[in-house]
Amino acid sequence: MGGMTLPPAAWRDRPGLARLIAALGPGTARIVGGAVRDTLLGLPTADIDLATIHAPDEVIRLLEAVQIKTVPTGIQHGTITAVSDEEVYEVTTLRRDVDTDGRHATVAFTDDWREDAARRDFTFNALYADPESGEIFDYFNGIADLEARHVRFIGNPLVRIAEDHLRILRFFRFLARFGDTPDPAGLAACTDRANDLMALSRERIANELLRLLVAPRAPEVVELMIDRGILAPVLPEIADALRLAALARAEAEAGVVPDPIRRLAALLPPDPAAAANVGARLKLSNLQRRRLESAMLPADSAPRALAYRIGVDFAVDRLLLAGESTADLDGWTPPRLPLSGGQLVAKGLTAGPDVARTLRRIEDRWIAEGFPDAARVAAIADDEVAQLLDAIRKS
Repeated sequence: MGGMTLPPAAWRDRPGLARLIAALGPGTARIVGGAVRDTLLGLPTADIDLATIHAPDEVIRLLEAVQIKTVPTGIQHGTITAVSDEEVYEVTTLRRDVDTDGRHATVAFTDDWREDAARRDFTFNALYADPESGEIFDYFNGIADLEARHVRFIGNPLVRIAEDHLRILRFFRFLARFGDTPDPAGLAACTDRANDLMALSRERIANELLRLLVAPRAPEVVELMIDRGILAPVLPEIADALRLAALARAEAEAGVVPDPIRRLAALLPPDPAAAANVGARLKLSNLQRRRLESAMLPADSAPRALAYRIGVDFAVDRLLLAGESTADLDGWTPPRLPLSGGQLVAKGLTAGPDVARTLRRIEDRWIAEGFPDAARVAAIADDEVAQLLDAIRKS
């Protein structure tokens, strides 16, 4: 990483990117932020962001002249989404802050790259690369910090946090993702300003927190956050990270991909009411809330029986949180009961509640026997129907 050029990466050869750069003109745009940082770390990168000296309306004019579709997604902040050869890019005019209130910034456009870099959050997020030569522009020792796995604010941490309070959570997310040492001044500033998180929308908090929870060093970093009182203002329910550490080990041993909702469940008291409360406060989706509440309940039956009743993902959550094996669910898809109500009517039952009740009893036996084949299900059905008809006759 010592050299100042970007290593080869698949995204650098995208045809849409070449078209986009050609339209903007040589030397007027650079790749910025996560794509540069992650490529230097050898990590795959999803979003390609560009910074340009062109004003937003000029960007639109240049791109539409060559039939590249533009969407004014954040035009008041200077951001245009460009769709080039069906690839999506964000193109943002260089900016400097005029006024900030911790949630929204008022910006003025500039043609000064360093001024644009100075308003970004961490040193390794203010790296720019020439899209053609790969030359890297590093105004605040971001490469050195990346090599040292050092998460460091640009400039005065308290000022950066005052500009956008979410940077407190971002500091810890990057620390959990690939950090090694938190910058002492940054950690102190985040600790001092933890109450500022209360001013943020719960959606922004949830988005950042869920990304943090699946990062490689999440258990240690969450422990540090609890120790520093970072989460107390918005999530006072989180008291320790012991179950999260145990869950992370269990996921790794089982070869299960970390899930942010499952990991959030490990941080909360095992109580569906607490989960419902947190799910509502963080404005999680309905599916996320159901999953969080389900994860609070015990793994109260055999793995496959549980997965059949509540779904594989929900069952894996409960098993891992309970410290139980998920091996029985590897590559297993819950089967469908090979029997219908119509088949029971054909065997002599009257359509109605008896059919539903008998189907349920057959299903229970089928699950208990480990999902045997259709021949066995037919035998169970004959037995249940015979018992019911016998009981009806005797009554």
